[in-house]
Amino acid sequence: MEIIMKNRLRILTVGGDMRQLYCARRLARECDTSVTGFDKEYLTASESSDAEGRYDCIILPVPPLNDDGNIPAPCGSGDISPDEIKKHLAEGSVIFAGHVGEKLRETFSGTEIVDYLEREELSLKNAIPTAEGAVQIALEELPVTLSGLSVLIVGMGRIGTALSTILKGFGADVTAAVRNEKGAAKARLAGIKSVYTDNLPTDYGLVFNTAPELVFNRELLGKFSDSTLFIDLASKPGGIDFESASELGIRAIWALGLPGKTAPVTAGEIIAETVMVVLDERRMADE
Repeated sequence: MEIIMKNRLRILTVGGDMRQLYCARRLARECDTSVTGFDKEYLTASESSDAEGRYDCIILPVPPLNDDGNIPAPCGSGDISPDEIKKHLAEGSVIFAGHVGEKLRETFSGTEIVDYLEREELSLKNAIPTAEGAVQIALEELPVTLSGLSVLIVGMGRIGTALSTILKGFGADVTAAVRNEKGAAKARLAGIKSVYTDNLPTDYGLVFNTAPELVFNRELLGKFSDSTLFIDLASKPGGIDFESASELGIRAIWALGLPGKTAPVTAGEIIAETVMVVLDERRMADE
């Protein structure tokens, strides 16, 4: 995907994991890019981790702020103060970040902020690396093969649909837990069975949750075998009572941020392409 900008923009990518670095490298095809928050060991000979001057666009990671109110930089020598980044904001600049909250908007008050995770194109593209990463976890954690295993997927959205395709390829016996007939229709189109969430069977060896609300409370978890593996792919607050799962001896993994962990190159390029689309839309609106 190539998007030609009328003028080369100056873009600063700040902190985060390796997907942020690959995001910057993808953006470098069309823009003048800089990165900060990465130690030298992560950089190529032509890259440096020094921000200079002011930038038209600043890209923050997922999440953009930690509990201390700083920008996380796990690949750098320390977290980054937002005050340091404010020095690099040009007039009319825009900040991109994932999981934008009020804390970030208050910190950068007066600056336009775009949450790239809310863009439909990013969500669609991210579904595949998320699903692949989830299956990778299952392969590593399960003592049995996926082939012939009874698997439940809660939710038939983007990630659930991608999961069903991959799991069928492994020969798993896949069922989708859905809330309504629309979800059941999606399951039929994907070539898998469906059950309703208000009447879930519990004889599954593997359960993937994609619903960002509590589905598996203590009562429901207690009906599953302690050999069942639960993998939660939902953002906070998640769909599993992890405390109860631990007390019941049930393995439950909250697999957040999978694209950045299992496919950082792809995840970074997806963010970069989304940023370029938004910037191009802004340019066309101004013409």
